[in-house]
Amino acid sequence: MNCPRDWPEPIIRVQSLSDSGITAIPDRYVKAPSARPSFDSTTHSDANIPIIDLGGLNGGDNLESITLNKVHDACLEWGFFQVVNHGVSPDLMDRAREVWREFFHQPMEVKQVYGNSPNTYEGYGSRLGVDKGAILDWSDYYFLHYLPYSSRDYNKWPALPTSLREVIDEYSKQVVRLGGVLLKALSINLGLNEKFLQNAFGGDDIGACLRVNFYPKCPQPDLTLGLSPHSDPGGMTFLLPDHNVSGLQVRKNDGWITVKPAPHAFIVNIGDQIQVFTLIFSHFSSDYILISSINIYIKGHATHTSECS
Repeated sequence: MNCPRDWPEPIIRVQSLSDSGITAIPDRYVKAPSARPSFDSTTHSDANIPIIDLGGLNGGDNLESITLNKVHDACLEWGFFQVVNHGVSPDLMDRAREVWREFFHQPMEVKQVYGNSPNTYEGYGSRLGVDKGAILDWSDYYFLHYLPYSSRDYNKWPALPTSLREVIDEYSKQVVRLGGVLLKALSINLGLNEKFLQNAFGGDDIGACLRVNFYPKCPQPDLTLGLSPHSDPGGMTFLLPDHNVSGLQVRKNDGWITVKPAPHAFIVNIGDQIQVFTLIFSHFSSDYILISSINIYIKGHATHTSECS
């Protein structure tokens, strides 16, 4: 596949726009009226995606069966759910959020060293896609390959803050382990060997990548989105949301539901590859991100990734 090596036009960091004190967003970020945030009567303010305690998977046959059924129902009815007691250290989750927050508040010249290209998207970015004149999202991001090990390039990992590489390495290791737990649960629910999905995604050579989204303060949040409506193309996504700001919305039936994150929970999204592969998930969920003052979440994809999209 031929991948363009550079962006079709100069990159402008959304954080720089926000910090400049503008009172109106540039036209490049204004969504069509039909694509703007909606808070009409079809948006259910009191609803939330399921919250599942994964501790039940180690609680004996009866409790394990109940937990597996909850995972099955959440996948079938939503494609999204939250998990608690998932085995990832709460302190590590907090530190992962904090090191990335510190990175995005480094001087621009420090961040620009890691500026990405559409060749792999790895590094510090502010847009996806290479269509000249495209309407953009109000967000910056950082993207890294974690697994397989052969795809990992530590030169792309930020050197500042100094603890970032160590924290993110351990964080990613624990999230990948959690992915293995859920792939096992899904395989059992499908009546398959418990290692079936893990092996289907590469076994010990499973692919995993990490994306951190940063949503700067926006002067006109009613006109744009931090991340446009989409479905995740991988196998499974783990989102680490910001404690202070709710921004993720999930489409359910005819309305959009704002996810209310539980303390130290991961939001799990069953991606396109598993939905298609298993043929059991009847609801094709999509999501988008509302603008907030500061909202960082970490997406860990348990999937193989392509070099160009």
